[in-house]
Amino acid sequence: MADNSPVPIVDYGSFLHGSNEDKRKVAAQIDDAFRTVGFVCLVNHGIEQAKVDECFEWSKKFFALPTETKLLAPHPPGGAHHRGYSGISQEKVTQNVFDADGIAAERAIPDFKESFESGNVYDVMQPNIWLPEEMLPGFRGFMESIFEDCASLIHTILHTLSLALNLPPSVDLPSTHKNSLFQLRLLHYPSIPLRSLKLNEKTRISAHSDFGTLTLLFQDAVGGLEIEVLEDDGNGGRRGSGLFKGVPYVEGGVLVNVGDLMMRWSNDRWMSTVHRVRAPPAASLGNLGSGEEDAQVICPPRYSIPFFATADSDAVIECLPGSWSLSNPKKYESVTAGEYVRMRMEALYS
Repeated sequence: MADNSPVPIVDYGSFLHGSNEDKRKVAAQIDDAFRTVGFVCLVNHGIEQAKVDECFEWSKKFFALPTETKLLAPHPPGGAHHRGYSGISQEKVTQNVFDADGIAAERAIPDFKESFESGNVYDVMQPNIWLPEEMLPGFRGFMESIFEDCASLIHTILHTLSLALNLPPSVDLPSTHKNSLFQLRLLHYPSIPLRSLKLNEKTRISAHSDFGTLTLLFQDAVGGLEIEVLEDDGNGGRRGSGLFKGVPYVEGGVLVNVGDLMMRWSNDRWMSTVHRVRAPPAASLGNLGSGEEDAQVICPPRYSIPFFATADSDAVIECLPGSWSLSNPKKYESVTAGEYVRMRMEALYS
């Protein structure tokens, strides 16, 4: 584990290239991380660092374009078609997903970020929305390529989780994601006065959990990601403590976290942990003063690349074998992945 990091680091190369015994050890390590933290950091995960670095460069090029150019690929209103460009403070992520008053209150404080989403080129329900090629030549082709790399990694991790639970072939997790209905997101958090974040005048991204099955997250070295510390709930499970810890950047690593749908699917075996993005650690901002001096401190821009996975729309989400027993009964009714994700997207996004 990195110094002071709440997230375990696992060498995934042992799964990709090791023996069957190595694979089972890695599966057990990820299973334990998802049960106790809800996050894991994988190193030697198979996506070349040079390609990840190039993705960050493309992201910076895209967000450096004039706003009127970025708006040539506009995100449609609402959450039914989650593709294209969303401008600064246009989108607000909230955790009070079924509480209309709570959502309204949360949205009064804008998330100071902009984003661009793309997905599987074969997803007819959510076709991609691209800039005209001449506006940023090569951008579309690269994003389609790294989407395939991330999708392949997701399927491999799903295989790892199937191994952790000894799932039978009839409920093998990769087969429930065969259509790769995934989402690649580029995120840019512009520079902002530290004081605005301290006073909660603006946020980078509010505390929330992801609503799919798994998320990959590549982040830069600026910092600011925090996850909620989990604690025993007194009934053999885990719950949020209300306390947050920062997650440092790990060179060559990708963070992987459980989403709400996977938590439900695993009967709460694997935890969907609340996380947020705040100001970078004080150490990265230099010597801070107080009061008027703090008002002059500017948080540098932050870039991150999350990749959201969910199951095929017709996949039936019911407690996986090995996640329930007579002493640990099923907690959730069956639901299709499509029904669940539509409900969550409509509630989460303005």
